[in-house]
Amino acid sequence: MKIYVDADASPAKDIVISVAKSFSIPVVLVKSISHFSHDEELEGVETVYVDTGADAADYRIMQLAEKKDLIITQDYGLASLGLGKGCLVLHHKGFAYTNKNIDQLLQTRHLSAKARRSGQKTKGPKPYTEEDRKNFRELLEKTIQRNIKNGSNN
Repeated sequence: MKIYVDADASPAKDIVISVAKSFSIPVVLVKSISHFSHDEELEGVETVYVDTGADAADYRIMQLAEKKDLIITQDYGLASLGLGKGCLVLHHKGFAYTNKNIDQLLQTRHLSAKARRSGQKTKGPKPYTEEDRKNFRELLEKTIQRNIKNGSNN
């Protein structure tokens, strides 16, 4: 198992790295080249840079991820692709994407985009709270533990 993070806008990278380290699971941060950094990489963490195109990080994650890998993203489209590939997909707000909820999430996203195109104002994402951080950490730990128990950790 590897953990892939759609890292450009993820406020949970530090949580992912910390939890993954405690389980000795490699983390791959996928970022736009516009976020390039000379910072030294942490042990167990690889950074992959992609072009600045709108979905470049998503496409690269889908290229790299394998069945049973874990993807962290707030992008519903990437979540849908990940589920289709047999990956586990989590949102940094502390919920798992599933085959049961993804269609509704995509429909809501489509309707919001349609409303914006027609000139309506829509609400942006709520701020990332300490409760969100706690919920995400707990979900991430439980998800990893469940998959180790089921023999999915390579």
